[in-house]
Amino acid sequence: MDKRIANADAAVERIHDGATILVGGFGFSGVPENLIAALRRKGAKNLTIVSNNAGGDEFGLGPLLQNGQIKKMVSSYVGENKLFERLVMTNQVELELNPQGTLSERIRAGGAGIPAFFTPTGYGTVVAEGKETREFDGRPYVMERWIRGDFALVKAWRGDRWGNLVYRKTARNFNPMMATAAEYTIAEVEELVELGDLKPDSIHTQGIYVNAILQGPHYLKPIERRTLRKRPE
Repeated sequence: MDKRIANADAAVERIHDGATILVGGFGFSGVPENLIAALRRKGAKNLTIVSNNAGGDEFGLGPLLQNGQIKKMVSSYVGENKLFERLVMTNQVELELNPQGTLSERIRAGGAGIPAFFTPTGYGTVVAEGKETREFDGRPYVMERWIRGDFALVKAWRGDRWGNLVYRKTARNFNPMMATAAEYTIAEVEELVELGDLKPDSIHTQGIYVNAILQGPHYLKPIERRTLRKRPE
């Protein structure tokens, strides 16, 4: 069972116009850079992208927005991309905003086969408009539906040819749950190792969830906000 694929372009070949894609990353950490670049080259259009944020102007999902490939974003935090703001304000891209914990749980529920759940987050706000509400133990809750994608693009630190993945530090954010919540999951890794090199107890995403894996040729890893502490006199 060998899930290795030659390169990112081959990995995204089956992604079609109108697909719903879960894209890992939290800010600039854990972003599947090579797969996003390949998707831009492929040019698939009218995409619905589920991602915590919309990337920066030149990094993450930014290039897909520049190329006019995204029809809708399902996100939590979108404050770092001026182009995205302009596209939303001019109705060129649809935006579905979610509280961050709700977005995370919707994706986790999609991977766990739970079609809906109740949360107190968002009750009494625009988040709850048009949604079923109930009271449990004297507290109001909003019903939220799961999220599942046609594809998931995730990024890990290390992986093997069976698709087992280990994430490093902050990159272990939305990637693990997204890997479980799509019909077809593509993983890019910094290091592709031999079977047995990953300790079983250290594996974060089991290979059963991954359909294709590749080693990325390079990673930019930009710093989202560089903050330098003032040196003492």
